[in-house]
Amino acid sequence: MSKDIEIIPALMPKSFSELREQFERFVGLVETVQLDVMDGVFVPNKSWPYSENIEMLKELRGEMPSWEDINFEVDLMIQNPEHAVNDWLLLGASRVIVHTESTHKMDAIIAEVKDCVNGKQTDSEEETHVEVGIALNTTTENKMLEPWIGRVDFVQFMGIEKIGFQGQTFDERVIKKIQDLHEQYLDVTISVDGGVNFESAPKLIVAGATRLVSGSTILNSKDIAETINRLKNS
Repeated sequence: MSKDIEIIPALMPKSFSELREQFERFVGLVETVQLDVMDGVFVPNKSWPYSENIEMLKELRGEMPSWEDINFEVDLMIQNPEHAVNDWLLLGASRVIVHTESTHKMDAIIAEVKDCVNGKQTDSEEETHVEVGIALNTTTENKMLEPWIGRVDFVQFMGIEKIGFQGQTFDERVIKKIQDLHEQYLDVTISVDGGVNFESAPKLIVAGATRLVSGSTILNSKDIAETINRLKNS
């Protein structure tokens, strides 16, 4: 399939040591990993740093593991993410994902991220701006995106109904949502997170998705590199 398809491993570390181990595991295999951040409020589960010590966000500024070797996007599955966005920007996130259902401050969040660069340099030695994406649950209508679609870098559709849990069954309803958005906004990058596996990946790509975020399919694989390549060429 197209070389434009990006496979992004989804990580849900419970501790900083687990975070370090998972980041290092993917150095050289992918350009970007997704860090799922869960506060136990917006979703029932908690992941690092909420599962360990929230103050670590401020203590670690500029010292995320493997930061110079691999990019990370942060999926903020937290209530009122506007209070945490700046911390993640200072930690060097290359992309920030905010869920429409989690905040009434989307305009302010988009503006804050758009004004930030992540400190890394491209081949042309120009600083790269941090991307901002909006995530949409399977039960949230696409029309909720309309106020911001022209200002975000991508849309992330959730491919499972119960977010914050890996290994769930793929929700087929997301296919139609992707098709509708792709037809209406041809230039918008579409990412899918949840339920991405060997069976669903080809359907998602045909529907218009170019970024596939996969957790358990990759993490439980005996050959991670082979699994990533197989998903990319679905």
